[in-house]
Amino acid sequence: MARLSETRPASPPPELDAELARKDASDPEPQSKESEPEELDPWDLPELLDNGEKWSDLDTKGKVVRVIKSIAKFIILLGLLYVFVCSLDILSSAFQLVGGKAAGDIFQDNAVLSNPVAGLVIGVLVTVLVQSSSTSSSIVVSMVSSGLLEVKSAVPIIMGANIGTSVTNTIVAVMQAGDRNEFRRAFAGATVHDFFNWLSVLVLLPLEVASGYLYKLTKLIIDSFNIQTGADAPDILKVITEPLTKNIIELDTSVIRDIATGDPAARNKSLIRIWCKTEKITNLVNITVPGFANCTPGALCWEEDGLIWTQENQTETNNLEKCTHMFVYAGLPDLAVGLILLALSLLALCTCLILIVKLLNSMLKGQVAVVIKKVLNTDFPFPFAWVTGYIAILVGAGMTFIVQSSSVFTSAITPLVGIGVISIERAYPLTLGSNIGTTTTAILAALASPGETLANSLQISLCHFFFNISGILLWYPIPFTRIPIRLAKALGNRTAKYRWFAALYLILIFLLFPLLVLGLSIAGWQVLVGVGVPVVVLAIAVIVVNIMQKRCPRFLPSFLRSWDFLPTPLHSLKPWDKVVTSGMTFCKTRCCCCCKCCKEEEKNEMKTKDKTIEMYDNPALTIEDEAKVTATHL
Repeated sequence: MARLSETRPASPPPELDAELARKDASDPEPQSKESEPEELDPWDLPELLDNGEKWSDLDTKGKVVRVIKSIAKFIILLGLLYVFVCSLDILSSAFQLVGGKAAGDIFQDNAVLSNPVAGLVIGVLVTVLVQSSSTSSSIVVSMVSSGLLEVKSAVPIIMGANIGTSVTNTIVAVMQAGDRNEFRRAFAGATVHDFFNWLSVLVLLPLEVASGYLYKLTKLIIDSFNIQTGADAPDILKVITEPLTKNIIELDTSVIRDIATGDPAARNKSLIRIWCKTEKITNLVNITVPGFANCTPGALCWEEDGLIWTQENQTETNNLEKCTHMFVYAGLPDLAVGLILLALSLLALCTCLILIVKLLNSMLKGQVAVVIKKVLNTDFPFPFAWVTGYIAILVGAGMTFIVQSSSVFTSAITPLVGIGVISIERAYPLTLGSNIGTTTTAILAALASPGETLANSLQISLCHFFFNISGILLWYPIPFTRIPIRLAKALGNRTAKYRWFAALYLILIFLLFPLLVLGLSIAGWQVLVGVGVPVVVLAIAVIVVNIMQKRCPRFLPSFLRSWDFLPTPLHSLKPWDKVVTSGMTFCKTRCCCCCKCCKEEEKNEMKTKDKTIEMYDNPALTIEDEAKVTATHL
């Protein structure tokens, strides 16, 4: 081959221009808008098509193999669901180990708790920290029973606990960020719970502060009925999950309650349970007292050798048997164990969720998917279509009562919403029913309380119950009032486009905003009102302008008909998306694999340098490739 002695032209030759012109002239005209396919609605449930062979086309061996595979998939699905539920339990324990004592400290400031707004955000923060509304509610009951907190002040905390418990299924939805449309549906299905709780609080908290209707209604019920201590609530889920979870970790949640009620000795106790079997023995012992006035009432009292003696019952706890979980002999602090369990439970949760989604996608195809979709999403015939939603509410309440946890139930239906088996319109009443189901469980648990705490426990549980009933009456019966569905869909569209916004939403709504409001509350109600009122007025004005821009822009001034007069970062996420994307790209290329990337760049530079030193004439070189050559030298 001969070397090239001159540079090739960068522009294509005239023959190529003529050929391209003839090709453009022969191309058909673009299709009209009428012939273009209609854009699909991302909220439509996808068709789960069956790409395999039909049942009628299979021989006997094929049918047997398909049946065995279906049974095996179903068994694996049950196993994954079991591990999924257990990982949620371990996740709750991990959060309690990491933030349980901090949650107890938050409850100690009774002056702040008397502020209803501060009580609301404290309920949110504590429930997020311990990942259990039941635990935060039991802390509130203990404080009310010990006289540290009034029932009227506890109502906003219960409202906050109702908000905080919805963080679990939102975290589960983030695990489905791989597929954009699945993530859109899953995140909307999870956050419809958040919007329902927040909207209910925005209406009912001011109403409760002004009128005290929840407190007065529940007080009337407690005083009207002679309620006796009953049996404990059935704990079906614990019976199933305990064989695994108790071998991983067991906690003593009474430590958090003791810290909240002001017991100084509880600060030095570990939340990790070491002794699972103990025995309390009460003995009558002789003690000395300063004087006869200090003798135990009804007990013997005498003087001997110049000392005054009396008798007193003292209870001793004898440790009989240690627990069998894996951290009994570890000797690690609570924080270290909590972080280990947090990482392991999130890993198990994410793995199980991915496998469950893939397994459901492989199982729910063809006729099976059609039947399940019809059963779950079809309404009753006219004129009874309106009954379907209320049946779904009852189903959600019943299922939550069975599994004893609203977080478990809502987290289980979130992936089903994501893959398109359940529509968000059907997931909404199921979630509302789950809210009711968890309160009925709390009522039964309150009925099992001792006599001295029965009235307070039951009144707080009834406040929780009627709060959710009031929210359903506000945001469900009339289709126009089902605003949480529209808001959740809007947020789902936003997070599908900018997936990093989901993490920002979680941090902002469940952590930064409650902490900010709590800080302002600690500073005083004057500071809270001075900062909060202008922010609320501004938010209301923005919402009104947004609605008018879409519905009736002609009534707005010309500059307010769009937000273009503001800097782009204030009305669009695109600039922020560029920053986040560039930051993630920098971390990926520089921080995570810096050495590897540098070596690859050096190799690429060497290859480019070698290519520019000399070039040879290649008969197979096309005109397009030649056009890319800009310089050669001998």
